[in-house]
Amino acid sequence: MDIKASDVKTLREKTGAGMMECKNALVATKGDFAEAEKILKEKGLAAVEKRVGRATTEGLILVKADKDRAVIAEITCETDFVSKNVDFIALGEKVIETAFEKKYTEITSDLSEMVLELATKVRENMSLTRLEAVTAGDDEYISYYIHSDKKTGALVVLKADKASLFDNKDVQGFAYDCCLHLAAFTPRFKDAACVEQKYIEEQTEIFTKQVEELDKPEAVKTGIITGKLKKHLAEICFLEQPFVKDDKMTVAKKMEAVGKAAGGTLTLSKMVLFQLGAE
Repeated sequence: MDIKASDVKTLREKTGAGMMECKNALVATKGDFAEAEKILKEKGLAAVEKRVGRATTEGLILVKADKDRAVIAEITCETDFVSKNVDFIALGEKVIETAFEKKYTEITSDLSEMVLELATKVRENMSLTRLEAVTAGDDEYISYYIHSDKKTGALVVLKADKASLFDNKDVQGFAYDCCLHLAAFTPRFKDAACVEQKYIEEQTEIFTKQVEELDKPEAVKTGIITGKLKKHLAEICFLEQPFVKDDKMTVAKKMEAVGKAAGGTLTLSKMVLFQLGAE
């Protein structure tokens, strides 16, 4: 059967399959374009399924936000080459736009289908691995930051006792700086009150073993353990870390100072950090 070169070209552009694969599919289906496309998609899906166990260590972190809402997502793939491909970047933009416009708060089947469609085309394992949405009340303000390599993204929601505080450029700048801080220092918790008791018990046990051989009175050992725990919590808790742009103050103290200068009080409502490949 005579297969037109233009049909082969069109099928290749639509499916991403090789020229000979497209021609063979058209020959096998006697020129039926829809059936040929179906065959090639099935082959692409089979190729992806074979690669499901492969690690997806590359990808993108994406954010879409306005003053009221924000969505952050992670899409992963196998190779750096694919993560920088225009089609993969366009997929990420489509996924985050759709999630934002439809007000999704979790991964949905239609979002996963978008990813699968490209995966079958390029025949590489890829996945929409995480998605989180945040909202802001009238007295809250959302800020975000995406690192230049698009492998780290941070969201921060600040709350004020007066909504007018968020008209202040210094307050807006501080909110953005909090995102920079979150991305740079990757705190695990908002503050010490948010740390699970189990984690505190585990760390206390570790510090206890570290000092048990010391030739010190038990009261002194207890004090050392308490000090070690306090220092450790300060290292992993956002509000207790030295502020990224003023390490003489903790984030909490800087927040207090910025709020006071603007004529009110600021608090942290929520923080979200996505690092590619991290939990």
